[in-house]
Amino acid sequence: MTTPVVSLAYHSGFGHTAVLAEAVRAGAAGAGAEVHVIKVDEITEEQWEILDRSDAIVFGSPTYMGTASGAFHVFAEATSKRWAAQAWQDKLAAGFTNSGSKSGDKLHTLQFFQILAAQLGMHWVNLGLMPGWNSTTGSEHDLNRLGFFAGAAAQSNADEGPEAVHKADIATAEHLGRRVAQTARTFLRGRAAA
Repeated sequence: MTTPVVSLAYHSGFGHTAVLAEAVRAGAAGAGAEVHVIKVDEITEEQWEILDRSDAIVFGSPTYMGTASGAFHVFAEATSKRWAAQAWQDKLAAGFTNSGSKSGDKLHTLQFFQILAAQLGMHWVNLGLMPGWNSTTGSEHDLNRLGFFAGAAAQSNADEGPEAVHKADIATAEHLGRRVAQTARTFLRGRAAA
């Protein structure tokens, strides 16, 4: 059986999103994927080629001013070469983000990733979790404590460093990594059987 190749293409401004990227990586690797982590603000031609041969690409960025960071937007615009060649057609895609506020308009960042993936002909993998911390029996330690469906979303206090990323948000990002790797494995089996 072929090992799925999952790549993370992300930007982190202050380190919080890098913590999430590591969690997604760990989740995907733990589910048996070959995982590559690529910082989009330092991307090389070799890393573009890694993305081209990946089965799944997970986009990640902090949410700044209601959308992905400027560095991620530069990367997104550079994918137009892949769009023109249909190079990422039928790959899987997913996403994760972080902001200082509980909402922080993170949904817009995840939707930006979804639209980017759709334009590239990719298939979106959602978080696949019910919302946590939305009842008297829930707590801030629940998976998906912020209640996002489109991808993994985290909240980190603006006056604290990356070490303060909430443990439940890290666990939610790990879940996303596992889900992407498992979905990629299913897709690969389906293609092999077709």
